[in-house]
Amino acid sequence: MFKGSIVALITPFKNNKLDEANYSEILHHHLKNGTNGVVPAGTTGESPTLSHIEHKKVIEIAIKECKGKIPVIAGTGSNSTSEAIELSKHAENAGADGLLIVTPYYNKPTQEGLYQHYKLINDSVGIPIIIYNIPSRSVIDMTVDTMARLYELKNIKGVKDATGDLNRVTMQLNKMGKEFIQLTGEDDNALEFNKRGGVGCISVTANVATKLCADFHKASLSKDNETALSINKLLSPLHKALFIESNPSPVKYAASLLRLSPADVRLPLVQVTEKTKKEVEKALKFAKLL
Repeated sequence: MFKGSIVALITPFKNNKLDEANYSEILHHHLKNGTNGVVPAGTTGESPTLSHIEHKKVIEIAIKECKGKIPVIAGTGSNSTSEAIELSKHAENAGADGLLIVTPYYNKPTQEGLYQHYKLINDSVGIPIIIYNIPSRSVIDMTVDTMARLYELKNIKGVKDATGDLNRVTMQLNKMGKEFIQLTGEDDNALEFNKRGGVGCISVTANVATKLCADFHKASLSKDNETALSINKLLSPLHKALFIESNPSPVKYAASLLRLSPADVRLPLVQVTEKTKKEVEKALKFAKLL
């Protein structure tokens, strides 16, 4: 259903406004370079600072440009259950293929609270839901047992795992089975993640190393370990450089160097320091992208 190199799309701004034309260009760049799916309005797309109108617009544009070509997994999570449902219903009605729902941040719900949050969203829509488990940003970790309970529901189909714990791949595989879609949220562990039973990545790096990421996952999932390892070595410095400062500031700077989109981010994020710029440039050159 969802596998391979799935990009967590950046959102381009011009004069602090959504640049719709550039966004369409970015989507066509991914269609031309082998990306297997797109996630509009995720954290990398600066969803916390998108207005509801902008949030819905980027999802609509992605569906318009990609529908029938590659899947669109709309980022519709929120720490307000009712808001997540409203955004999810909009995405479903607009034609999204799936939803990426982050664990509620700041509220710090219990495991039962997490279950009830996702259950109500599940009961409100009719398309696949991918759980986004990212303790470093949401300050809550969904347990494997809670995930297994949710997997019994009709629309819960998998996880974007950004725990950084590779043992979770095995635990989730043993608990939920092979049909449970496991996507890593961390580019730098994708090689081992896929070896252990994962089926791809919701990727930041794919914004700028689009074809390389697509080729890497194609090789990795087809057990062409030599090719996968070779590409991973090229990409490894870039994976690290793109997280020296808060995402998506570094990847937006990288995109500006490749003339894909401007480096502009919205406050409270700011553009990267000169030191980080040098590291990003160095990593792009190492990957032969610059």
